[in-house]
Amino acid sequence: MKGNDDPLLLLIGTGRQDFREYLLASVASRYRVHLLCGAEPGWPRGYLAGWTVLDMEDTIDATPLCAAARELAAHQAVAGVLSWDEARILQSATVAAELGLPGGDPDMVLRCRDKHLTRKALDASRVPQPRSALVADLNQAAAAADQMGYPVVLKPRAMGGSLGVVRVDRPAELPAKFEFARDCVVPGSWRYDEGVLVEQYVAGPEISVDSAVYHGELLPMFVARKRIGYPPYFEEVGHVVDAADPLLTDPGLASVMRAAHEALGFTDGMTHAEYKLTPDGPQVIEVNARLGGDLIPYLGMRASGMDPGLAAAAVACGQHPEPKADRSAAAGVQFFYAAQDDTVIETVRFETGALPPGTDLAVPLARRGDVMSPPPKGTMSGRVAFVTVLAETPAACEVALDAAQAALIIEPATPATTG
Repeated sequence: MKGNDDPLLLLIGTGRQDFREYLLASVASRYRVHLLCGAEPGWPRGYLAGWTVLDMEDTIDATPLCAAARELAAHQAVAGVLSWDEARILQSATVAAELGLPGGDPDMVLRCRDKHLTRKALDASRVPQPRSALVADLNQAAAAADQMGYPVVLKPRAMGGSLGVVRVDRPAELPAKFEFARDCVVPGSWRYDEGVLVEQYVAGPEISVDSAVYHGELLPMFVARKRIGYPPYFEEVGHVVDAADPLLTDPGLASVMRAAHEALGFTDGMTHAEYKLTPDGPQVIEVNARLGGDLIPYLGMRASGMDPGLAAAAVACGQHPEPKADRSAAAGVQFFYAAQDDTVIETVRFETGALPPGTDLAVPLARRGDVMSPPPKGTMSGRVAFVTVLAETPAACEVALDAAQAALIIEPATPATTG
């Protein structure tokens, strides 16, 4: 139980236990956490000093969140507001602004949340990035693609995690893929009349960098090298983090990272920024105003010893973060999918003896009766299991992640027979 002298942090949403419990556990070790949530908390309860239950829809609307925050602040001093949920980061900034707390700049967060605003801000400061055009319909998309030259990438204006992102190699593919990008929705996502970006395709490996930002000081913590699958879609099927990644000290990447954050006016909070390493140098793909998903912060913590949860809590409370490494290793994650669309799951399990050396976690995600599909139908939502591994080098991580597939057993339900 936390002492009453520990700072009180207001947390908006927790996310799924398999993907976010490690963050909440870290934060709760030094802060009293009050959760604003859409249902009575289950697994988070042991980490909480208190909670306020709102209707689920009210955790998407900033107005009831602000009202609940004001009620809490009337009785206790709130030190900071935090969310690591993409659908709630703008609301979190609005609540922080309501309480006069760090990170309370909704416009700053919106410039990251709205990918078109990101592109405009970066373009105004001449930060290296792909060319981009915002379009409202297929005719506009075709005109933009013709001007840029194929291949192009279509991207929803306000998604994350590569949802709705697809490469188009020729004009004949554009109608179906434009519809795919335009119609991609998740709970809490925004809809725009002009909701799709047509972007220049740039070649090269893709990375992400998770950073703390304190009073404009950019503090990169770790680099993740993406494993991309299911082309022409950009499904992130895995990531590898090396605590000694040379990109952490690369002056070219550092310059682009600083320029991107300055162009966006991002001064306080956490960022998960994605870059392409092109033959002409790093280019910005997007900057998200939150910690990374897909267990990337967990990999960074396991590989380096840095604690991303505590860094996020510190900047939310106006404290200088101290993300110090105490080890140098590599860690990776691989996500697994059913082989066919609309697979009804009977069992997902791992043969423990078949898992490669260095296996850290082996977690089934799908349960009996779940209907699972690989991308594009099951982009992100189709993941049936994941494995994390630890090793001395990134190459050893890659080998272990590839080998883990052999230990996974997916048993589809047997279709009912008729007599």
